[in-house]
Parts: sequence; C-alpha cells; structure tokens
Amino acid sequence: MITMNSYSGLSQPFKPDWQAFVATILRQGTPERVHHIELFQDAEVRNAIADRFNLVAHVDASDPFFEQRKLIAVQRFCGFDYVRVGLRGQEMSFFSEKVEDSVAGAQQRAAGRTYRDEHRGPIMNWSDFERFPWPDPQAPEATIDLEWYERNLPDDMCIIASGGFAHFAEHLTWLMGYETLCYALYDQRDLVRAIADKLTELYDLAVQRMLQFDRVKVVWGSDDMGFKTGLMISPDDTREFIMPGHRRIAERAHAAGRPYLLHACGNLNDIIDDLIDTVRIDAKHSFEDTIEDVRVLKKTIGRRIALLGGIDVDFLCRSDAATIRHRVRDTLDICQPGGGYCLGTGNSVANYIPLDNYLAMVDEGRLYGGM
Repeated sequence: MITMNSYSGLSQPFKPDWQAFVATILRQGTPERVHHIELFQDAEVRNAIADRFNLVAHVDASDPFFEQRKLIAVQRFCGFDYVRVGLRGQEMSFFSEKVEDSVAGAQQRAAGRTYRDEHRGPIMNWSDFERFPWPDPQAPEATIDLEWYERNLPDDMCIIASGGFAHFAEHLTWLMGYETLCYALYDQRDLVRAIADKLTELYDLAVQRMLQFDRVKVVWGSDDMGFKTGLMISPDDTREFIMPGHRRIAERAHAAGRPYLLHACGNLNDIIDDLIDTVRIDAKHSFEDTIEDVRVLKKTIGRRIALLGGIDVDFLCRSDAATIRHRVRDTLDICQPGGGYCLGTGNSVANYIPLDNYLAMVDEGRLYGGM
C-alpha cells in the first residue's frame, strides 16, 4: 500500500512564495527551489488527492466556498504558489459529442468525455452570429470567485488570472466547427473576422476586469492552435485572426506589470517567433515529446522566454515511478539553472494519468536541490 511515507518530499513542510514564483517566470536567476505549475488538475485528480491525504477534513462540506477551500489545500499540498481563477459565467454553447470515459476506478469521469463537433458549430452564417448568446464579462456575478480569493487566499500565494479565457483559436474553431471554418476562410472571411473581433472584445473586457484585483499577479491565456505537425489554420491566417487578440491581452497584462503566459498545444514552429517578438509572451506552456522536448528547447527559445511543464503526459501514463523520477531530475538539471522553468506535466493533470505517477513527479520536484 502506498502511503504518505512513500513520498518523502511531499511529507516535508512547504511554504509557497509567489514572489519567487513570478521571478522564476521572468527568468531573474536560478530559484532556491523548484516551482510547480499546471494549467489545471482534473477535478477527479484533485478530489483523489484531497481524499487520500485527508486535506479538507477540517472544512465544513456545506460551506458555499468548499470547492475553493479544497483547491487552496490541494494546491499547497502539491507545492503550488498560486491558484488559477477566472470569471464566472463565461461559458459558450458549442456542438459536442459525448462518449463514456474509459478510465477505470475512482478517477473515472461519471459524466463521460466530451468532444467538439468538427463539422458544424453554433455560428455557421451571419444569422447565427447575430442571435448567438455571448457571455458578459461585465456581469456583477462574474467576479464572485476573484472576490472570495482576494479576501481568503493566504498571503504567500497569488492568483493567476485564467480559466475560460483567451481561447481565440479554440473558440473560433468550436463556434464554427473546424470544417466550416476551413471553408469560411475562403468564402466568408468577413464572418471569421467578425467572430475574431467579438472574441477579442470579450477577452479584453475580461482581462481588464480581472486585473482590477491586486492578488492577480500573472495572466495566463489558453489557446490550442495546432496539432502534431502544424497549425490548425495557415500561419498567415493565424497571424491575422488569432494573434491580435493575444497581443491585446499581453499588452493589458504588461501595462499592469504582470507577465503573460500562453498555453498552446500543437506544433507552433511556424509562428513561435511571432508569439515571442510580436505578441510578447513571457512563457510557453504545453509540450509533447513527439513535437518537441522541453530539455532541448531550454537551449533555444528558453533563452528568450520561460518554459513551463514539459513532463510528457503519455510518458507519465506509461512509465513507472523510478523512470518518472529520473526524467524529472534530468529535466531540472537542464532547465532549472538561470530560472525560466517551472515543473509540471506537458499539458494538464488528466484523470487518466495514474495518480501515483503524478505524485512521483511532484514528489521528486520537491526533493530536488535538498527540499
């Protein structure tokens, strides 16, 4: 049986330090310890960690902010210096297909897994565009979570403004359907432009509102733009319809003295210089071994921006604990010097990653350098 004694790193006292975390992202020298980062942990993983290590036994389950308190407890346990928080009520309606989750056991997603319809979406013509129910970033209830964390988050942690935010490429694809978008780039570019402009307007309002909170110290956009060998749409179309929105968000963040991080899956080689030099991202997240190894990138774009995560998700799913620990130490040996690196998965902590494999990665990071 695997117990807390199996994780000597996680069993040690840990105190977050958001200032050092931000300094690491800004590449201001080798940090004193490893800083961890994840786009998110699936709820099934977060719940499993909380249950196994009894992290919220002291919290009243009827507390209306029970989930927020659980998030803080799990984040601190896993060595994070932050919580990731966005605006409420910003979801959009898409056309999706649902299948049963193939994960067995406690981490199974009871509601199944959802995939976007690639053939069609809720906005396929101008009539659809005119009647689409766009979310309101200025709604009074949108900041409920940010207000709560502003008051209740421990002083040694910060807020990363993110979540349901800056999905310019993703939402353009999902709102039209990928197939429809590809045709529209030829014969309805004015409609593509209108959707892109509307997304930019909404996310610009959202980031301005989130930056009103002092505890927000980092802004993190999430926007998958590619696949294994290239971009979802051409480099020129990506520059025309996607990058201006990210540039606007980055400008807002930088004007407020906050770094702008970008999570983007896929092969971005055709536009990485644009993202660094034009959009001016401060860090890149999401790395897949079949596309690029974060250890190799440390010597290239890692000299210009921070690199976040990079322990490949497929590798975490298939490897044993000893192999994972070796990979973590090797990655840290290469990426930790000089700053500009935070340890984490190559994408997110999906519910199909074996929990003990994920914990082995986290534990080894806590042990690195004497922690």
